[in-house]
Amino acid sequence: MFEVLGNRTYRNLFLAQVVALMGTGLATVALGLLAYDLAGENAALVLGTIFTIKMIAYVGLAPIASAMADRVNRRVLLIVLDLIRASVVLCLPFATTLWQVYGLIFVLQAASAAFTPTFQATIPDVLPDEEQYTKALSLSRLAFDLENILSPTVAALILTIASYSSLFLGTTLGFLFSALMVMSVHLPDPKPAVARGFYDRTTLGIRIYLATPRLRGLLGLNLAVSSAGAMVLVNSVVLVRSQLGLQESALAWTMFAFGLGSMLAAIALPRILHVTPERPLMLGGAGLMAATLIGLGALVAASGLSWPALLIAWAVIGLGYSTVLTPSGRLLARSAHAEDRPAIFAAQFALSHACWLLAYPLSGWLMTAFGTVPALLSLATLALIGISTALRVWPADDPIEVAHTHDNLPLDHPHLKGHRRHTHALVIDDAHPQWDSHF
Repeated sequence: MFEVLGNRTYRNLFLAQVVALMGTGLATVALGLLAYDLAGENAALVLGTIFTIKMIAYVGLAPIASAMADRVNRRVLLIVLDLIRASVVLCLPFATTLWQVYGLIFVLQAASAAFTPTFQATIPDVLPDEEQYTKALSLSRLAFDLENILSPTVAALILTIASYSSLFLGTTLGFLFSALMVMSVHLPDPKPAVARGFYDRTTLGIRIYLATPRLRGLLGLNLAVSSAGAMVLVNSVVLVRSQLGLQESALAWTMFAFGLGSMLAAIALPRILHVTPERPLMLGGAGLMAATLIGLGALVAASGLSWPALLIAWAVIGLGYSTVLTPSGRLLARSAHAEDRPAIFAAQFALSHACWLLAYPLSGWLMTAFGTVPALLSLATLALIGISTALRVWPADDPIEVAHTHDNLPLDHPHLKGHRRHTHALVIDDAHPQWDSHF
């Protein structure tokens, strides 16, 4: 897995990702504690609102940012966005009212809505070989998992000697380091083969995404991921601080358990993906998350909540979480031409976060209005809806190369090379407007 770090460009980008994620992890812990300070037992509702604002920015702005990204240099864009994020996070410790927090979060996430899909779409261009790219995806997932483990650990240590406000400084430093690492490399800038209008560029990724069966299945699995993930991210602070009555550092260790499970899956997945297709693996991970929510709900209803049970449940959910998310980059890269990858990664970013936009406020509302067991079982039901959707729309037989016939192109079109029927890896584009064997 680690041999891909021999590529200098990818190595620097990976370092940028790791450090920026570490900072983001510190901010996640700090935001939970800030919400608790400002709202007490209503912290879940406040965090639900914060994450909803984040999702609104992601869903609304990612496709627009993608449409504009091919007009500017990728490297310059990523550096500027990192600097914006660093500046905004530096202001968060000085927020004293909820509306100030909400406003700063929107600006921060608007910058991330442009940064993240552009960054993700750059990696398959830096590492065009699928095996190397698979290893890079696992390393990327590992980076997220290390953030979930190391950030809470570092946060717990810092909280023993300083207030949570100091955690925001770590986030600022992470974004500044990310900007320096991006500045140190040259990034490829593939240009679209066809000039498109702004509306066409804005909707291109979503049109490709929704026309591709495997990606429609991925969208169903995104709903399962967001349902379980929202339970963890929104309600952990209430479960740990209010229901269990534990200290601030216990919240960090609870998130550590979630990250540990996710990291174990990320380490194992490159070898597993050599012998197991993405579809059964990802469906299994989603099913594991739903089953864990149901199991924890039954346990809490029968004997009440305990911290060891919560830690185990969060670790198992982390395992399923990573099993779904890590292979998703392979599906996206396989489903678009290189010049269309920023658009399709932006579509994944927007559509997956539309699922979070549903799950985040629902999770906070269910916990606040009805309590732990209804929240767990309702979110498990939502996850099962996503899994059943994926099973229905993503065919078990999902070939990469598809034999197809073109009646939509003249015989002298360069794509046909004199043959209306041919076989190649099928992706949605102007010559292949729908997923079919006959155009």
